[in-house]
Amino acid sequence: MAKEVLVEISARHVHITDETLKILFGEGHTLTNKKDLSQPGQFACEEKVTVVGPKGSLKASILGPTRPADQVELSLTDARTIGVTAPIRESGDVKGTGSCKLVGPCGEVELTEGVIAAKRHIHMTVADGERYSISDKQIVSVKIATEGRALIFDDVVARVSDSYALAMHIDTDEANAAAVPGSCIGEILA
Repeated sequence: MAKEVLVEISARHVHITDETLKILFGEGHTLTNKKDLSQPGQFACEEKVTVVGPKGSLKASILGPTRPADQVELSLTDARTIGVTAPIRESGDVKGTGSCKLVGPCGEVELTEGVIAAKRHIHMTVADGERYSISDKQIVSVKIATEGRALIFDDVVARVSDSYALAMHIDTDEANAAAVPGSCIGEILA
């Protein structure tokens, strides 16, 4: 039985707290859902911010809903371009990570940490994990058989919870390396 998984590109984005939302967009502002994402309850927002580093800046979308901690997810190319440090980490693991400034229409916030390059990962439900014999935090490999650029991604962390839907997330650098055309189907090899 092939262990198939939808592979999606997770472009640069920002997760913000309620307090950061208030500073960047003004008192009483709420995030505007532009598009629901594959993970239940998650959505891309109409709101964007400017991420500023010592060598430059770039625009990034906000993903909702708000979170308990600010987090900026960049590709390593993005991080180098604006001169920030972005260690490879799982989402939510921001202690001791890179810093930057976020600029919105009403204000700005200096983040002393929170900039990461997201570790490639697969979200799956408990039932998916049982079906594929994969447990939470297990490291697996995934083969992507795109034409001319087939690639096996090693060091992919499985995140198993019933609050997820089955999908693998890679950043734009990884997607370009494998010529992923927006999304594709991969095969879990572990």
